[in-house]
Amino acid sequence: MYKCAISNKFIFFRNEKLSIVLFSAEWADQCKQVLDAMNELNNQSKSTIQMLNVPAEDLSDVSIKHQIEAVPTVIFFKNGSAVDRIDGVNIPSLTQKCRKLVEIEESKPNLESRLSALIKKSKVMIFMKGSRNEPKCGFSKQLIALINELGVTYDTFDILTDEEVRQGLKKFSDWPTYPQVYVNGELIGGLDIIKEMHVSGDLITTLKA
Repeated sequence: MYKCAISNKFIFFRNEKLSIVLFSAEWADQCKQVLDAMNELNNQSKSTIQMLNVPAEDLSDVSIKHQIEAVPTVIFFKNGSAVDRIDGVNIPSLTQKCRKLVEIEESKPNLESRLSALIKKSKVMIFMKGSRNEPKCGFSKQLIALINELGVTYDTFDILTDEEVRQGLKKFSDWPTYPQVYVNGELIGGLDIIKEMHVSGDLITTLKA
């Protein structure tokens, strides 16, 4: 269990991992009950879930932002957003919610494995904004029109529906923009490269390789 120091920056609000945050006060005996329960759950868990103890009065601006009206209050954060909370002392509920969320997190495949599976889902895989039937940006629309002209079989993934994939794929493939085209699990490139390959005649050969 970590205690959050006084700061204007709160990493746990932006953390992609699950964070379980206790807003507490040293004078409130009930906070220690919750803290002890969280420590026990933390010791039992093998996951990388982050548990934090935040001094609610010292960090009043954060407490106001998250509508902390009394201590103890526990808030569950995921990808920078509050997904659940417990106001007051309710150890059975805390235990149940923690274990359920831990099970969900531990059952998920790691991001690298998930991305690897996604790019191999189809021989030609396109990651774009929107879908093949409803592109949601000009670049994606141009790409789909070009690929459709060639008559090849392909699949798409809408990055707007999954922020974890959207950000993770940029690092995974070292390619910062979308759309991205993969063939046989290998990155071919974005719209500009696809256009160049189309002009040179290499695109159709690559897509059907």
